[in-house]
This record gives sequence, C-alpha cells and structure tokens, in this order.
Amino acid sequence: MIRVMIIDDHPIVRTGIKSLLAGASDIEVVCEAADGEDGLVQAARVHPDVIILDISLPGMSGMEVLQSLKQQTHGAAILVLSLHPEDRYAIRLLRAGASAYLTKGAPAETLIRAIRKVSRGGKYISSKVAERLAFNLDLDSDSPLHDNLSRRELEVTRLLASGKTVTEIGRQLAISVKTVSTYRRRILEKLAMQSTAEIVRYAVENRLVE
Repeated sequence: MIRVMIIDDHPIVRTGIKSLLAGASDIEVVCEAADGEDGLVQAARVHPDVIILDISLPGMSGMEVLQSLKQQTHGAAILVLSLHPEDRYAIRLLRAGASAYLTKGAPAETLIRAIRKVSRGGKYISSKVAERLAFNLDLDSDSPLHDNLSRRELEVTRLLASGKTVTEIGRQLAISVKTVSTYRRRILEKLAMQSTAEIVRYAVENRLVE
C-alpha cells in the first residue's frame, strides 16, 4: 500500500484529491495538512511514502517546505501539484528534489500513475517539461538561479533587496514603474518565487547585496 500525505491550504482541494485516490486500491491517504509548518510536523509523525505538495501555501513558501521535507523525511517522494503552469516552476522544483510536477488540471489517472511511479523511486514529468529539460542539458544544474537573470533583472533584484520600492527603482534607473513591475514579475518567475520578501532573502543568502 502506498501511503500518501496531502499538503494544501484549500479543504475542497484536499477533499477532491482524496476522492480521486479513493478508487485506487493500492493508495491510501494517511494524513493531510493545510500549511507547511503543520505539514512538516505531520510528515515526521506518519512517515508517508508520497507527499502531494501545493507550492502556494500560507506562511512558509512551497520551496521552503519542499527543501525542509527533503531534509526531514529521508526517502518520501514529493509530488508537486500546482495551479501554476509547468513552464514557470517545474524545472526548478525538480532540481530542488521534487519527484514529479503536475498541474491541478491533470486527469485523475495521471495523478494516480504519477504517485505509483514516484513511490517506486522514479520521476514523473510531462513531455513539455521533458523537452525543456532536454534543451537545458548543457546548463550546469548546480549554478545559482540568478545566473538565469538578465543584467537588468539582476540589477532590479539587487535594488529590491536593498529595500527600494518599485517607484524608487524606476526613478533611479530612469524607467517607468510599469517596466520595473514587469522586471519584478520576470524575476519571480525565473527564481520560482512568489513575493519580494523571498527575493530579498535569496539575494542576502547569495550575497547579491551587502
């Protein structure tokens, strides 16, 4: 029996996933949590085989939860189930230790197939993600994420991390606030983050600012 845990802040989504998995005789949902902090506690208690994780969680970010789960569970496969398109987050999350990335619009049979595969130690990715990975084979997976930022995006990252507002950055770089916001959105996408606070933390940890 494959023991599954669900970490998602929406009760309806958790109920829906449990309903989808109820028809699989070899899968059992043993635990659920509504946020990352509780998820870490519950995972340590029940030791699931597969953890279905939403990356858009209150409190700890999905990436933080993923990294903590990898350190804590020592063997549980993590299947990310998200509303976000695959091309925005999948590769970074797979590199961070996820065993699979599916969107919440995936058919029930796809979710069940993915759970079975990752429980055996495999990876489950769509053909779209596989194609992107193929195009990135020549990149060093250990290189820092900010290497993927353009010169201007890196500049905006440093200014955001230094505490400047979008308006102040626009004034300093002589560009519009709308343009700064566009750069911020691209930075969040490339770094697979959800807030300026995460950008600041990343910049400090990687010494992009003094």
